[in-house]
Amino acid sequence: MRMTDRGLLALVRHEGIVPGPYLDVKNVWTFGIGHTAAAGPPDPARLPRGMPADLDAGIREAFLLFRSDIVAYEAEVLRAVKVPVEPHEFDALVSFHYNTGGIAKASLTRHLNAGNRAAAAQAFMGWLRPAAIRSRREAERDLFRDGRYPTGTIPVWAVDRNGRVDFSRPVRRLTETEALALLRPASQPVPPPLPIPVPNQSPGTRSWWQQLMEFFTGKATS
Repeated sequence: MRMTDRGLLALVRHEGIVPGPYLDVKNVWTFGIGHTAAAGPPDPARLPRGMPADLDAGIREAFLLFRSDIVAYEAEVLRAVKVPVEPHEFDALVSFHYNTGGIAKASLTRHLNAGNRAAAAQAFMGWLRPAAIRSRREAERDLFRDGRYPTGTIPVWAVDRNGRVDFSRPVRRLTETEALALLRPASQPVPPPLPIPVPNQSPGTRSWWQQLMEFFTGKATS
């Protein structure tokens, strides 16, 4: 089972897009669409700081890494959930797990596996740290319970070299059509997660695109 296109769009919309390494609300180095070192390489703390010179390339990199990351999160949800679920329920569960990493231990999973969907939906609201995450939990609960998907454009935020994101105004807003073209490019299959570390080379000596392409292919770029 895979996330639907609407589910992927909802998740990207929740995360937002920051095409440079940034410190999240828990002071964890993050890149792109919520990628942290906990999801595997590359480690955002080792990537060049600040915004990429080519914004379009930076956005493509963020989506490329997200497409690899999401495969593992989908698989973990499938392992934890022992009962059949509807596509919108699966979308909500993966979004929750992508943000919390807690699908295996969450009470919502226990309620769901026991056949109590109403309790499972309510249990989304047991994960409210930090407090600012409440609106996302409510959206995930509503998606799980009612199949209600969020809509609208997807913001791209700027970040400075200290990892601070400027949330005053997005530098770009992607339409759903633009985001889907990056999520489901016709010429590129979804890459599996690969245990290939980014080569230990001084930051800034290669472009962001080169570093991530080396990560996915295992081959150095010139």
